[in-house]
Amino acid sequence: MPIGQQASTAAAGVDAVFLFIVALCVAVLVFLTFLLVYFTIRYGRKRHPKGVDIEGNTTLEVVWTVIPTVLFLIMFYFGWTNFDYMRNVPRDAMVIQATARQWAYSFTYPNGKRTTELYLALNQPVKVELRSLDVIHGFFVPAFRVKQDMVPGKENYTWFIPTMPGSFDIECTVICGVSHANMLSKAVVVPVDEFKAWYFGEEDAPLPGRKETAAPAVPPPAAHPAEAILRQHSCLTCHSLDGTVMVGPTFRGLYGQKQTLKDRGGAEQEVTVDDALLARAIQDPHAERVKGYPPAMPSVSLTPEETARVIELIKSLQ
Repeated sequence: MPIGQQASTAAAGVDAVFLFIVALCVAVLVFLTFLLVYFTIRYGRKRHPKGVDIEGNTTLEVVWTVIPTVLFLIMFYFGWTNFDYMRNVPRDAMVIQATARQWAYSFTYPNGKRTTELYLALNQPVKVELRSLDVIHGFFVPAFRVKQDMVPGKENYTWFIPTMPGSFDIECTVICGVSHANMLSKAVVVPVDEFKAWYFGEEDAPLPGRKETAAPAVPPPAAHPAEAILRQHSCLTCHSLDGTVMVGPTFRGLYGQKQTLKDRGGAEQEVTVDDALLARAIQDPHAERVKGYPPAMPSVSLTPEETARVIELIKSLQ
């Protein structure tokens, strides 16, 4: 009997091992409870008011040593075979890099596209390379039955073949800070043709799995051209445009503010946010950071024109 959705090739094997171990543990519990009750009644004080020494029984000692050992080896065998399957990646698997930071995921594809949700082609093998920019995070897709830690300074990976179209939760399984509960994403599985149309399409191609909706009666206000740049590079997973507190400083009201910066050596200085400071922060985010925020910003490759547009947007958010 499956435990919830089985949306990858690994899911059935994981469920089988889990159910086998649970059933075995229940059987052992029932057996030991029966023996406990039986011996309590059979050798209770009422029936045996005078205690008697019982000598050892070699046969019994061999039995209770061999049987648990065999059961353990059976559990180990099934667990190992599943583990071995989940660590041997097919050669034709697409490699996607997953990066975690407080408190968001980002995914980079072989063609350079970056998203905040994981887009996958149905029935196609995928290897997800895992890394963290700050603290230990977890990469857990319950419907796929895959879970691996994302440890700073260490490369890890997992792989799977999604077998069911739909949108599936991605969760962080490690308490990684005050907003750990908000560190959620989605694995969106779509048909191969739809995935290829997005993957090989233009940068602004519609995301897979997103149905077109009718145009609203009143068109929304036009977005600033730099917003597309920010979304393309996943900047808005850490910075807000409306003053909301997130991983990094909000862009609203940032320009012209006084901020305390810390450099690589920990030295602090108070500065006023201007064009030069913003350009330096975009081009070399690791040189210095705003005090009170984690050093989680990844390096981004923006052209001078794109940098100027982003700065223009930040200046407008007063």
